[in-house]
Amino acid sequence: MLLPPKATGRAAPAGVARPWPSVLATWGPGERSTLHAHHCWHLVLALDGELQVRTADTSPFQPARAVLTAPDVTHAIDASGTRVLLVFVEPESDAGDGLAQALGASKLELVASETAGRLRSCVAAVGDGELAAALPGVFQALGVSLPTPSPRPRHPGIQRVLRRLRADAASGDTSLEALARMARLSPGRFMHAFTESVGVPLRPYLLWLKLERAGAAIAAGATLAEAASAAGFADAAHMTRTFRRMFGVSPSDLRRRSQLVQDR
Repeated sequence: MLLPPKATGRAAPAGVARPWPSVLATWGPGERSTLHAHHCWHLVLALDGELQVRTADTSPFQPARAVLTAPDVTHAIDASGTRVLLVFVEPESDAGDGLAQALGASKLELVASETAGRLRSCVAAVGDGELAAALPGVFQALGVSLPTPSPRPRHPGIQRVLRRLRADAASGDTSLEALARMARLSPGRFMHAFTESVGVPLRPYLLWLKLERAGAAIAAGATLAEAASAAGFADAAHMTRTFRRMFGVSPSDLRRRSQLVQDR
């Protein structure tokens, strides 16, 4: 698993990676996921052959070389037998805003063969261990220029809360009352302003941050118990159940993929 160089600026505990930046990318052998949804943009590119994708609204699987899924859209992907590139993009980031502009109202896009070919060329142009260098070309092929201005107006108090949450959500007080005080809003107004500014209610967003921290810790070599503790989960079992529900795979699958990439 490869994390682009953008960092949060906060020192990480020994043996645990810092939280994900706005983009996480990994490549390796494809797998078949169950129906799931996650709070991020999700690109899956078959580096050879094709993959199959379906949503909760379309029972049959549809073939494609690549698929781009909007945040919080339920989907399942069968990439068995092919190597894939996976890119997760935080929707509150500039990259996420750029993808929203590029995709428009569509919730799931089967990427055209010509565009998928350009994406494959971007990945093929870099060597093993240099995947981050391919990401600017990947975004450009998708019609996203980085950085891009955010089109979504955000309340200044919510921006302050988001910066704090990205820095230390695992250890700080994330109760509604504490975050509302930080934003200098009443709890009711805070909940409305947060959803309006971020595009998702507070609790699902906090859960996504925990998954980010757990994933970064696993990629850095932490045990599942260490990753669960670093991210603020009650235990490894709770973390595993949440991973399966949100990603359609387990933390062990993530660890195996990371090890395969590192051993290439």
